[in-house]
Amino acid sequence: MMLKARLLASVVAVLALALSSCKSPEETPPPEPAMSGDTFPTSRGDLIVHPVNHATFLMNWAGKTIYVDPVGGTAPFQGLPAPDVILVTDIHGDHLNADTLTAIVRPETVIVAPQAVRDTLPEALHGATRVLANGGTLNVADISIEAIPMYNLTAERLQYHPKGRGNGYVVTFGDKRVYIAGDTEDIPEMRALRDIDIAFVPMNLPFTMTVEQAADAVREFRPKVVYPYHSRGSDVNEFTRLVGTDVGVEVRVGDWY
Repeated sequence: MMLKARLLASVVAVLALALSSCKSPEETPPPEPAMSGDTFPTSRGDLIVHPVNHATFLMNWAGKTIYVDPVGGTAPFQGLPAPDVILVTDIHGDHLNADTLTAIVRPETVIVAPQAVRDTLPEALHGATRVLANGGTLNVADISIEAIPMYNLTAERLQYHPKGRGNGYVVTFGDKRVYIAGDTEDIPEMRALRDIDIAFVPMNLPFTMTVEQAADAVREFRPKVVYPYHSRGSDVNEFTRLVGTDVGVEVRVGDWY
């Protein structure tokens, strides 16, 4: 009987040890999916850029995932990491969709947006939203974010994007500065930018600017790499030709459409 008791105790101990080394799914969440895209080295690891569609794209850096203008529900983001930070540029439907934000936001997600965007969001998202006005800066998840004006200059386009309503952004990842123009023409604030490593510049009419305007501005502020985005219906090959190779700017045409 003593031998059986000892054997039983040994079996129980082994089972207990095995169970203690196994954690329930609630205790060990599945790892975040990896993100593919263009890779840019920074002083603190690689920055990955992943185009989604039109004005929507993702960036991943230092274990954080940044969504820019996520729209279209959850389908475009299946198999991609959840957002730590969401940047919203404007109130138009190709930049802002409250249902999409509600579906993808996690308890720790921070939404950065202008006041006009926050005003349109459901109350449930207000607590996650940090308002940033043109010229303002803040730091989220060790990422520096500066709001840059975005607006129209041409008389017949002023109705689309008045100055002060929306935000472009300059986002700093380690030693790399990324400019997200949003919906804008080739405004003085864009042309005055310096030391931009990666830029996302729109070009579609009647809402933003022509290919010629965009190329001329890029040749002035000279980002190291520029992505033409928000460019439906525009000739990005002509944009590439006009930017040229003589000012040190590399044009990358991502898979936006």
